[in-house]
Amino acid sequence: MSQARPGDAPPVHDLIGIGFGPSNVAMAIAISEHNARKGTQEAVSAHFFEQQPRFGWHRGMLIDDATMQVSFLKDLVTLRNPSSEFSFLCYLQTKGRLIDFINHKNLFPLRVEFHDYFEWAAAQVDDMVSYDHEVAGVTPVVRDGIVEYMDVTVRSGEGLTVHRARNLVIGTGLRPLMPEGVERGDRVWHNSELLMRVDELEGSSPSRFVVVGAGQSAAENVAYLHRRFPDAEICAVFSRYGYSPADDSSFANKIFDPGAVDEYFAAPESVKRRLMDYHGNTNYSVVDIDLIDDLYRQMYQEKVLGAERLRFLNVSRLAGVKETPDRARATVTSLVTGEETFLDADVVVCATGYSPADPLGLLGGLADRCLRDDRGRVRVERDYRMATDPELRCGIYLQGGTEHTHGITSALLSNTAIRVGEILDSLLGREVGSASGEARPVAGGTGSAPR
Repeated sequence: MSQARPGDAPPVHDLIGIGFGPSNVAMAIAISEHNARKGTQEAVSAHFFEQQPRFGWHRGMLIDDATMQVSFLKDLVTLRNPSSEFSFLCYLQTKGRLIDFINHKNLFPLRVEFHDYFEWAAAQVDDMVSYDHEVAGVTPVVRDGIVEYMDVTVRSGEGLTVHRARNLVIGTGLRPLMPEGVERGDRVWHNSELLMRVDELEGSSPSRFVVVGAGQSAAENVAYLHRRFPDAEICAVFSRYGYSPADDSSFANKIFDPGAVDEYFAAPESVKRRLMDYHGNTNYSVVDIDLIDDLYRQMYQEKVLGAERLRFLNVSRLAGVKETPDRARATVTSLVTGEETFLDADVVVCATGYSPADPLGLLGGLADRCLRDDRGRVRVERDYRMATDPELRCGIYLQGGTEHTHGITSALLSNTAIRVGEILDSLLGREVGSASGEARPVAGGTGSAPR
């Protein structure tokens, strides 16, 4: 890949991607398919930078029996291009498991299997990505008051390099969210690191874990720790009476349809809020009903046998954690009485969700050219391009952080294939440049499936 040191004039890419998780892998695939179909004259030049040393997607949550919450048909390509060679079904064929999967009669693969699919897909476009490369900043290139390009400064083991782009696509994912006043430590974990940290306990005899949270990940962590450490007590802490089941009924799932994005985007703010209130239980702080039933069955069985290892501290919250070298003391407060319970644990696991990364964090002076709404949120157009002042001619596209404009599918896999097709269509509909730096219009669409 061509590159330049700071101070040199770098070649120009049509698109530079920041991050290489599933969304930007799907973006790279869409570009690869477009280029193969259109040929070199209409090819889009693109490159992605990922700070991880290799592809990885929630590796700390790949519990061996955890399944996906979306259909395998909502993979990286199928809803955009059902005939794509990058589909989950093609992956199964290459692995020799297609017939076995069909006989399994299941729409929801194991999470570890879907991660392997992502790795398989990412490997097929690895010429478009540089791993172990961290984007350190973005600066505008201004000519006659117009921002024509963006210079992306990248840090790697070789030092700093600069790469110039006409467009950016930001897919930096989500950031682990901890309870207020609680910080991660040797004995206080976020569930995103569970599988990486739990091996540290091998050879010891943990007696108690505290798991905080009411969502799918929290419930999975409770079940996993209960199974892996058969002599330990597992204390689940959440503010509800119990885990709430996810609404995955057919009508409710229409909130994830591509057409729902159009409706949500066009809706008044008051309607947007109501839709999130109505259908937040399709995704947020909810648990698959089968897992809820399994945990309740286990809890009841232990009560009958007089050997209770599963404890549920409901209608309660984690008020604080004090960590020492050999334990973590969790303070749990009843929301009803205010009574405090102190739990000495080997580990406190906070399955308390994620927050979106700040899309403006890397943009430096460009951030001042990005428009905000009356609540201070980034304004985003329907094509996922940030709204900017007229002097910024470049496109800055977001894969995530658009829930307030595009709805619940902003950072979910459900619409990834369609979303990247729409971003590519937007980029092709504007002027994109050749490697020589001469502006040129690129004709033709992505072949997206009807929406």
